[in-house]
Amino acid sequence: MSHQIFSLQPFPSEESLIDLKIAGNISRHNNQLTINYQVVGELSPVDIPSPVDTPTRKNELWQNTCFEFFIGVKDSQQYWEFNLSPSRNWNIYRFHGYRQGMQEETAFTDLPFSVENQSDSLEISLNVDLGKIISSEQFIDVAITTVIKQKHGNITYWALVHQGKEADFHIRDSFIIRL
Repeated sequence: MSHQIFSLQPFPSEESLIDLKIAGNISRHNNQLTINYQVVGELSPVDIPSPVDTPTRKNELWQNTCFEFFIGVKDSQQYWEFNLSPSRNWNIYRFHGYRQGMQEETAFTDLPFSVENQSDSLEISLNVDLGKIISSEQFIDVAITTVIKQKHGNITYWALVHQGKEADFHIRDSFIIRL
């Protein structure tokens, strides 16, 4: 089993940042991937989508507050983008290469995860079987990211590292966790 803790950093911006900390942990045991995000701090300015009764696959979740992670198979250009909204809606996209061939990953028909929203913290937890898309023998490289939308419309982009001149979660050099 491989287990790592993480802390996300905001992309440098001229906009004033709200006082938040985004951290968590990720682990892989065989092909079970578990990821937990925790946002703590001043959440009142954050636009947090309300939970829906029946979570579904939705596009463009990254237009609002959204928790994301990217998985790439070691020594391959192929990767997947997982989107988890505090509304409990979700999506998974498959790419052939850097921003190429984007398609919904149909191996998953649902993606249940938990959301705990308190006045001073927001937690997202997911346990997913990667066996639907990769073998347990394959090493994966992971990028962990979050989009935070404020109620006044400002959007900030958080990641383990920012490798581009602009916020770009798809840059493979930012997939720095190896599991």
